[in-house]
Amino acid sequence: MGNTESAVVQKRLVRFRPDERLVIEGVFDRLQSSSSSSVPPGKAKVLHVDTLKITMGKMASDSMIMRVFEGICNVDPGVMVPPGGGVSREQLVIFLADTLRGTAEERAPIVMAMAYGNKSTVMTDQIRDFLEDLVSTVVQILSHKRCLQGWRPDRMGHNTQGVKLLAEQLSSELKTSDQNMCDVACLEDWLFRVSGVSAFLELLIGEGLDVGLTSRPPPTLLPPCRDAPWTELHCLLDIPLLMFLTSQLPAGHATPWRLLFSTSVHGESFTRLVGNCKNRGSTVLLVKDTKSHVFGGFASQSWETKPQFQGDSRCFLFSVSPSMRVFTCTGYNKHYMYLNQGQQTMPNGLGMGGQHGYFGLWLDSDFGRGHSRARPRCTTYGSPQLSGDEDFTVDTVEVWGVGVPPEEQEQDEKKKSVLDLDPETQAIIEMTGKTLHSQGLREPEDDDG
Repeated sequence: MGNTESAVVQKRLVRFRPDERLVIEGVFDRLQSSSSSSVPPGKAKVLHVDTLKITMGKMASDSMIMRVFEGICNVDPGVMVPPGGGVSREQLVIFLADTLRGTAEERAPIVMAMAYGNKSTVMTDQIRDFLEDLVSTVVQILSHKRCLQGWRPDRMGHNTQGVKLLAEQLSSELKTSDQNMCDVACLEDWLFRVSGVSAFLELLIGEGLDVGLTSRPPPTLLPPCRDAPWTELHCLLDIPLLMFLTSQLPAGHATPWRLLFSTSVHGESFTRLVGNCKNRGSTVLLVKDTKSHVFGGFASQSWETKPQFQGDSRCFLFSVSPSMRVFTCTGYNKHYMYLNQGQQTMPNGLGMGGQHGYFGLWLDSDFGRGHSRARPRCTTYGSPQLSGDEDFTVDTVEVWGVGVPPEEQEQDEKKKSVLDLDPETQAIIEMTGKTLHSQGLREPEDDDG
């Protein structure tokens, strides 16, 4: 396949297994063979942007394809680039290695070029435009490749608005010395901290150019959705928001999302909300008020009705619209979650953060009213006022179960041996000389697995 003598290329190829190197080195010839060029396969020295459009056209806009082309053109292959205005085999190999297996330092110049910056700086507005293109393309790829994991975009929020909100959120993570400019070091720091951008790049290049690497499948950006009543549901979530919230959840929350409550399905009933959501494991709560502000919270533990605060420091509040942000625990207090009903001496409703009468997010048991009081910030989460008005009127409420339901967790634990759950007991029995008969009845451990 025309192995190159470039030391830069050889250094990149060692990141891949031998079978994967053949895939990476073969992309150039495969792209060339798909072109309508009159040049015989294996003889072309460069690829042009029209060739990329043939392969990526169904999944990416022309503007995104041009950004990819600019990113490849920016690569220094360590050898002479053939004349003709296209990209060489060496440039393509290095680009693939850096986007799929590279470091933040290697990806930063590529992002600079894809955002149409110069060699040393790029404007933050250019980064935001690049991110809008990137997120939009990722959503398109997920739909085209049927990787939606059971989600129904036609019954969800508007992806176009979600794309803009997520792009703005990602660009807000840039730590610029100047408000409007970002250098390569700034991009390196950003890519190192904000893993979502690299995951989007990997999906764009891996799926867009059909680069299948068996040891590292494309990143899974969406959780599975289970048993949602799509014919009745008008979902507050959209695909970009779902990708954002999934990336914020603590480790171990890769279970299917399950709709527990929605006003569009279950009506406006606080009793129904409590009945559907308590003792159901971790949840994501979403609220839309009548001023079109969308916000919510992640509850790390099952909701329980009691007059005390509950939860732990994994909980957080978030804003969706007009801006997409997450607000984690400050450590000031432990007022993470609160749910009460039918009490005369304590507030009745659902709350997260702050204190009684001044919650970061509160839904009153008299369904339809709530508040978000932060003067100037919620003490528990450091969040500002999330709703349009401090005291707001509810438009829509939605709750999704995102952890392992307690009943399934109990079933899994019952399958385990009591001895496995208590190693000390096992050790004591062995010390007394008694035989552990159950050990011989188990399937042998797979040493290779």
